[in-house]
Amino acid sequence: MKFPAIKGFDQTAFNKYLKNTGMLMFGKIGSLVIKMLVGIQIANHLGAFNYGILNGAIVYVALFAAVASLGLDQFTVKELHAYPKERDRILGTAFAMKVMAGLLCIPVIYIAWQLHDLEKTPYIYVLILSFTGLFQSFNIIDSYFQSEVQSKYIMQVQIAATLLAAIIKLVLIFGNCALIWFVYASIFDFLTLAIGYLIVYNRKGRSIGQWKFDRILAKRLMSFSWPLIISGLMVSLYMYIDQLMLHEMVGPDAQGLYTTAVTFSSAWYFVPTIIVSSLFPAILNARRDDPARYQKRLQNLYDIMVWFSMLFALGVTIAAPVIYGLFNKEYAGAAPILAIHVWSGIFVFLGTANTQYMIAENFNKFTFVRTTIGAILNVLLNLWLIPHMGGLGAAIATLISYFVSTFSILLVPKLRGQGIMMLKSLFLLTAFQKIFKR
Repeated sequence: MKFPAIKGFDQTAFNKYLKNTGMLMFGKIGSLVIKMLVGIQIANHLGAFNYGILNGAIVYVALFAAVASLGLDQFTVKELHAYPKERDRILGTAFAMKVMAGLLCIPVIYIAWQLHDLEKTPYIYVLILSFTGLFQSFNIIDSYFQSEVQSKYIMQVQIAATLLAAIIKLVLIFGNCALIWFVYASIFDFLTLAIGYLIVYNRKGRSIGQWKFDRILAKRLMSFSWPLIISGLMVSLYMYIDQLMLHEMVGPDAQGLYTTAVTFSSAWYFVPTIIVSSLFPAILNARRDDPARYQKRLQNLYDIMVWFSMLFALGVTIAAPVIYGLFNKEYAGAAPILAIHVWSGIFVFLGTANTQYMIAENFNKFTFVRTTIGAILNVLLNLWLIPHMGGLGAAIATLISYFVSTFSILLVPKLRGQGIMMLKSLFLLTAFQKIFKR
């Protein structure tokens, strides 16, 4: 793609970022199609009740796995971008911190389970899945390839792991296997990803044996990331609490239906992550070299997020009845839930982009405040709406809480400008400006 000469525009850098983003998008879309098709078969095979039991355990553990990530991924990218020669020290420190957090989560999950267990979900399911945080420690390798704008290697690993996972789950379905085997398959997905990351890292001539732990750097990273640790927990709460509350207040059947809608609605949340992770180095460069171009790139990023999310939400809303024609009849009631829940993605897209701005400007504490507001509001709305509307009420609660969380920055003077920029994108004002300027 060739652009005319523009002051400050680097065609070579643009092509590099575009290729990286395109490769990631291609890989994720391929993986998504495979996961969705296999997911439909799993839901039909297990039935709404058992599907609710399985996902109840997965979501329960996901709350703790979010804490185990320590919010280090984007900070690692930032550190590697700033200090590429310190690669082994940065990666080794971040990895060790994530491993310790992953191990600590296992007994914490057990203690939490003793205080409150999910209805009809055996603890063995939760115990097996509690190793998720430990295996996710190897995601730090993903951060390295992001900093090098070489995410195509991670894409290759993810596609291979997705294909292997799909084959295993299809074998379990055709073998008419019991629910416990799908629990094993779920944790095996994370293990294969970890192994794949190690293989591709070694093939690039690197070795984790060269990684070093630096206590001083660990304290520095923790001082920066602790708001994101709590924020990650809050994000998980207001992403997953609706499923857990529905599980407890209505039953596993209701969660089974609702989970299919959430799966389709949130399956595309990889898009903002890919766009941001690929463009973040360019945004950081603009911040360093040209403040005006920095703001322009942020506005363009918000515009892209809105265009993608609105088009997808509209398409899924129209196609919801057709999508649920692929499921057993017991899932038909989830189509209206999907049609509402999918619009929450607009605010997920904008929030993902804005979070990168906060990281770049060291406004990490505001990320915590924003997500806390969203989590609390989501719980309160679910307590009110679920008893009256079931899964549909949970979807409405999610949509409202995501909107409030994203635009709560309008209440903060330092961040109000970014909130206004997002509103311009949301109401397509910048899009109309670009059209009429032509």
